[in-house]
Amino acid sequence: MKRKFDPKAFAWSGVSPTSYADEHSDARGRSWRGTTRHIIKGREDGGRFDVRYFEVARGGYTSLECHEHIHSVVCVRGAGYAIVGTDSHDVGAFDHVLVPANTPHQFVNAGEEPFGFLCIVDAERDRPRALTPEELAALRASPNVASKIRM
Repeated sequence: MKRKFDPKAFAWSGVSPTSYADEHSDARGRSWRGTTRHIIKGREDGGRFDVRYFEVARGGYTSLECHEHIHSVVCVRGAGYAIVGTDSHDVGAFDHVLVPANTPHQFVNAGEEPFGFLCIVDAERDRPRALTPEELAALRASPNVASKIRM
């Protein structure tokens, strides 16, 4: 299977953007803004991993959440920052971020243009979960990330 990339549209053939995640909502303790998901290679295509592209609009962010699985993230467009545990990393094109299992994480657009990244995860994986009150308190107490969390 091949998905041809169109640099003018910044899109792959046969891949339509969808809502970041319908299950992400303020009611469940997780919020997000201005983010779309593009499934380049999904579990229905077989194999052990999925490749997704996320695009975060100016002023946007992904939800602050945890998973039991790891994420391998490669930034391919724009600029932003990644909160990974109690660390914050400025990221731009072709930077890589590894999100370990059970580590709170969030990606935030810090620029004027769209911020996009490829995210590779296990095809069989757990659902995202909101942070516990203790996890959120630890992040809010961290000088590295306290002011950078978006909710």
